[in-house]
Amino acid sequence: MQPHDIDTLDARLLLLLQAEPRIGVLECSRRLGVARGTVQARLDRLQRTGVIRGFGPDVDPVALGYGVTSFATMQIRQGRGTAVAGRLAGIPEVIEVYTITGDADLLARIVARSNTDLQRVIDEVVADDDIVRTSTYIALSAHVPYRTGPLLERMLAQA
Repeated sequence: MQPHDIDTLDARLLLLLQAEPRIGVLECSRRLGVARGTVQARLDRLQRTGVIRGFGPDVDPVALGYGVTSFATMQIRQGRGTAVAGRLAGIPEVIEVYTITGDADLLARIVARSNTDLQRVIDEVVADDDIVRTSTYIALSAHVPYRTGPLLERMLAQA
């Protein structure tokens, strides 16, 4: 979906769902002042086009016992990024992987139960022969967690 395909009603609906994820379609329609069918059609389209990626709970790794968050950059052998990313996906503690620009090729967010556990996970990551070099950074605190609300609010302000 192109950004211009999201209108003011879409943005208001998404902000409402972010604020109250358990709200029903009927209550959304009441609060937004539109028909229930309109809300349902919008939700279906936003989901079908990938704007809404899911309705599951947002689970905090810390609550699961993974209190250490780190970010690792990796330099990969030429042409092996996709294969490495696939193998990283097989490590449960690797919760995100991105192809990046700069001195490294991949960036991974890794969680662990402790620093000792993080060392075990890093050892598992670097066991891949296609990874040439890694650098790992332990996150001490999160000042701005993942969010999209401000983007939607900006869209509304510019409308």
